[in-house]
Amino acid sequence: MCPLVKIEIRKGFSSEYKKAILNGVHQALVDALSIPDSNRFQRIYELDKEDFECPPDRSQAVTMIQITMFPGRSFDAKKKLYQDIVHNLGENPGIDGNDIMIILLEPPMENWGIRGGQPASEVDFGFKIDV
Repeated sequence: MCPLVKIEIRKGFSSEYKKAILNGVHQALVDALSIPDSNRFQRIYELDKEDFECPPDRSQAVTMIQITMFPGRSFDAKKKLYQDIVHNLGENPGIDGNDIMIILLEPPMENWGIRGGQPASEVDFGFKIDV
């Protein structure tokens, strides 16, 4: 089971822009957390400007990224994840790092019901979580 990604942006961006965000976040997860490339659960939510308030020093490209994942990743892996996401999204589609906010949520593995209703704490994922 890979991390679950929820990305919130303002409406008005192209499909290519949104795909670049999805690809950039996913590549950062692969590189920083060593998740399998095929594990990809991501969603983009587009909000009207009046439904997405932020400080006045942020641009139209303000992007909030919430990643829900199993606990166990090291501080260094999380730090690399933050840096990789900002780097990737700066490269393509060109989002300034000050417009990106990343939040990690790490509910205990027994709080995940997956693969037919099994607690994640009882599932062998075939890849290392504690990187």
